[in-house]
Amino acid sequence: MASASNNESVLEEIRAQVKSYHFPLDEVPRLNCHDPRAERLIQNEEPVILTDTNLVASALQWDANYLGEHIGNSNYTVYFSNTHKFLYYDDKKISKVPSFVPPTRHQDLTFQEFLRKMNKWKNGDPWMYLQQSLNNTVGPRIVQDFTAFNWTWVTEQQRKNKWGPLTSNLLLVGMEGVITPVHYDEQQNFFAQIHGYKRFLLFEPGMFPCLYPYPVYHPHDRQSQVDFDNPDFEKFPKLPELRGQQAILAPGDVLYLPVYWWHQVESVPERGMTISVNFWYKSAPTEKVVYPLKPQQKVAMMRNIEKMICDVLVNVEEVGPLMQSMVLGRYT
Repeated sequence: MASASNNESVLEEIRAQVKSYHFPLDEVPRLNCHDPRAERLIQNEEPVILTDTNLVASALQWDANYLGEHIGNSNYTVYFSNTHKFLYYDDKKISKVPSFVPPTRHQDLTFQEFLRKMNKWKNGDPWMYLQQSLNNTVGPRIVQDFTAFNWTWVTEQQRKNKWGPLTSNLLLVGMEGVITPVHYDEQQNFFAQIHGYKRFLLFEPGMFPCLYPYPVYHPHDRQSQVDFDNPDFEKFPKLPELRGQQAILAPGDVLYLPVYWWHQVESVPERGMTISVNFWYKSAPTEKVVYPLKPQQKVAMMRNIEKMICDVLVNVEEVGPLMQSMVLGRYT
């Protein structure tokens, strides 16, 4: 495992080399997990990079060879894309948008098959990204490493913040340079970096109007329509108002990624493949509504209203005109 000083040196190099975008970025605070400031950020649902958690210390030896030898012969979900971007979509919503063309495809492969394809990859071949829940199909050595995670620390965080149950641990293995475009999730997340370096671009929920999410009925629900590499300021006039934060993770780092925070995830180029595991938890139930509502609560409320209207109207093409007639000339 790299020392803290070596990690900081590499992080400085990466900060100087990564691509700049049209919006300003502050650095996400990087704090020891025992620092009271870190606790306050988590309680306030603000992102923070946590050091010294030892959350995945037992897995820091995981690299391509180690996983290839010990993970077993089960099949894992591997996504393929003609570009380095992997835009999520929901299969169940494709019927709502007849013109929709899936931007990726997926195939079940053993980890060894995935590695062989990775090792033979050349420019022009489809890009690959393995995403698979860690479950009882992995080999005994991986189970041993997984059992040795610092469950005491992470379970205490769950308890203190009154989160619901752990829903999944997702193993992510990506080629250097792959990007998961900007989107938000509906669960709390501790994102643990194991191998390689990842960069997160983060935007608080109040940036919702600047990121123009797809409608809830669309297969790209929870994804932004904005392409940071080709920003269309005419189509998305609030885009110039976007402001965000940046987090660059080294092996052993854990990012607290709050529910409803927008994020784009990039495997840093020229730093090798990346291996990560996330810890997804259901949010705490709302015990008492406190006004004014937080941006997260407003996003949840908008989603629920939009879903209700979609369900009642059935024809999704009627949703936009109905919502406009509710607002235009009355609240504008």
